[in-house]
Formats: sequence, structure tokens, C-alpha cells
Amino acid sequence: MKTFRHGTHPPANKITEDRQLVDFEVPEILYFALSQHIGAPAKPVVAAGDTVKEGQLIAESGGFVSAPVYSSVSGTVKGIVSLPTATGGKCDHIVVENDFKYEKTGLTPLENPSKEEIVARVKEAGIVGMGGATFPTHVKLSPSKPVDTLIINAAECEPYITCDYRLLVECTDEVVKGVLLLMKALGVDKAYIGVESNKPLAIKALAEACPESVEVVKLKTKYPQGAEKQLIYAVTHRKVPAGGLPMDVGCVVDNVHTAYSTARAVLLGEPLYMRAMTVSGGGVEHIGNYRVRTGTTYSFVYEKTRGSVPEEETGKVISGGPMMGFSQADLRACCTKGTSSLLFLTRKQFNMMEPTQCINCGRCIRNCPMFLLPRDLERAVIAKDFEKAAALGVANCMECGVCSYVCPAKRPLVQAFRLAKKTIRERGIK
Repeated sequence: MKTFRHGTHPPANKITEDRQLVDFEVPEILYFALSQHIGAPAKPVVAAGDTVKEGQLIAESGGFVSAPVYSSVSGTVKGIVSLPTATGGKCDHIVVENDFKYEKTGLTPLENPSKEEIVARVKEAGIVGMGGATFPTHVKLSPSKPVDTLIINAAECEPYITCDYRLLVECTDEVVKGVLLLMKALGVDKAYIGVESNKPLAIKALAEACPESVEVVKLKTKYPQGAEKQLIYAVTHRKVPAGGLPMDVGCVVDNVHTAYSTARAVLLGEPLYMRAMTVSGGGVEHIGNYRVRTGTTYSFVYEKTRGSVPEEETGKVISGGPMMGFSQADLRACCTKGTSSLLFLTRKQFNMMEPTQCINCGRCIRNCPMFLLPRDLERAVIAKDFEKAAALGVANCMECGVCSYVCPAKRPLVQAFRLAKKTIRERGIK
């Protein structure tokens, strides 16, 4: 089994791994965020009173690093409102009232598409990185440097999340077709699918479905095995330089769901407006893996999955995984292309310890997968010495949460590093 240095081993808690993907209920009102991706927000192309169909464009790309937004239902546009996002900010949302007719439209399926046609379709369909980063995929497929290797991230190393695993097991052929299309778009002859060893059924299914040009790589079960730089090193032993990108070492990394969505967009003409999502935790009764339409509010998901669990049992709601996800202040946020998971945790399932003084044990340093000095970085942030934080390499922190997880004093390390990076950007510190 291949892996990287450092990291940690949180409990997997893959309690939904045997739950097959099923369609989730659809609300009466849906809210489509114009910022469902890294980059410029999408620009609305509909107005209040317009009727739309499922799969119809409702917001176009706002620039090269941007992605269009499609309606996931048919109905009537009610207007545009500003709502909270899962990451803590706010953005405009197009409001659509569902008519429950689900009249569909879409794109024209492509037969034997060229490299250029695949990239254009990925852009047109609004496909982004669906592991959570939501970087527009057409940008990745247009690297400014030569690449020779595609790596598909099927590690799914975050605790609780199992939606990618279910795609690998239930939709193996479509995932592999998507990988081959991404290879063709990049002009590469070799691809690797990195899967952690705790997913034997997925490894077996992929091994049977993949051609010789696509190699299934068994990875050690360890967090953060699915982080881009760590995955590249585990699979190829290439080291992405500090501040560099995968293309600097000839690689492009895409997520399982991104490959699956690419196959659907190219071969079936289906734009991206629905995704696989895990709902888990002790705060809801109906845990599972669901196909959820974008625009569905978190409150609706909670309402339909809580079951008989008392509302006061839910102590924390996390969008994403427990290591890198975002705690929710309220449930007005909506499911987007990047919503891989919603966790409804009881107070017994998350740590409520108050942080204490650092005891200089060095665990954060020994476990950091980026070989940083989290202890020293936090001290620089507390002292408001952001020049020192920059010199210590805080920009290379990927906010994986390993340092906070292993810290016996439960220091808020990741939060300190987010503050440092934000301040450094604002002040233009190099």
C-alpha cells in the first residue's frame, strides 16, 4: 500500500458505506447559489416571473475561472435573495418555485468527442471539483504546462463520508468512462485511481472495469490521504513544490464525482445540478447516501432525515467532513455542487473541550503532512506577527485539521492559520 509521510488516523465512522444511493425528496422552494465554485460568481440569465425547466441554464459563467448554474427543477423564478453560504459568507441565490412537473431539458450528447469538445462541454455543463474544493474543471483541463498523468482521487479519507464510495461501487462504468474522457481532454496516456484500502469492494469493481491505461492504486488508510499533494506523492513519488500546483510535476488531480459528472455531461448531455451526498451522524435517524438536487436547503435535509431523534440531540451541524468541513450557524445554507456531506452530530460525537495552554509536546509538528511548525505558527499569530507567520510558510497550510485533531491542549490551530492567511492577503505580505 502506498502513502505519504506524517498524517493521522481518526476513526473512520463510515456507518453509511452499505447504504445505496437513493433520490432525496425535493422541496417546494429551491435556492441556487451564484457562487458554487472558486472564482467569479455566475451571472443570472433569468428574472422573476420566468418559467424554467430542469436542466435549464439560469446563470452563466462570470469569467474564465467560473462556472454556470442550472436549475434542478422545473418551475417559476421568484427572484434573487442573499443567503448565508456553508463556508460562512453570503451570496446571491436565484429562487425557484418547484412545480413538481420535472420537465427536462439539457445539452446534446456527444459521440466520439474531440479533446476540445470535451473541455468545452465540461465548461458548458458547469462541472467543478466535487471533493469540496469546487475549482472549475475546465481550467484544470487547460494546464499552462505539459502534463503526462491524471490522478483520480478516490481516497475519501474524511470520516463519515461515503458518497464517492457508493459511486465507485454502483456506477463503476460511468466513473471509468469519465476518467477516459478526462484523459482524452488532457492528452495523457496514463491515469491512476487512488483508493484507500478500507474500500475493497470499490477496488475490486474498478480493477475489473478499468483498461490497462488506468491503474487502480491501493492506498494506506490514513488522513489526509486524499489531499492533492499527498495523493500525488503516494501515487507517483513526485513532490509538488511549496506554492506550486500539480501541473508543476506533470499531474492533474480530479475527484471521483467529477469524473462521473463528466461522463454524464458528455455522453448524456446532462449538466451538473444533482450530486451524491452523505447524510450521517447521531442527530438524524435516516442516515444514508442520497442524490440531492442543488438548491435544497440544509433545513429541508434535516427535516426529512431527523425522524424520531429529538431536536435537542443535535449539537453540531457540519457541511463536509469533521476534519475540514464547516460548522453551520443556522440551516439556511443550501446544497451546492460541492456539498459532499451533511453531518448532524450529537454532543457525544464531537469535542467540547475548552483549549488549554500549549504543553510543547510537538505532536502537531510530528503529524503535519505539510512539514510545517503549527506550534510556532500559532504563536506568531497570537503575537500578531504576520510577517513571521508568512516566513514560516503558513500559506502552505491546507487546513486539513491534523494539528488540531492531535493536539492534547485542543488549541484552535486551523482557525489561527485561516486568520493569518486572510490577514497576509489583505496586507499584501510576501
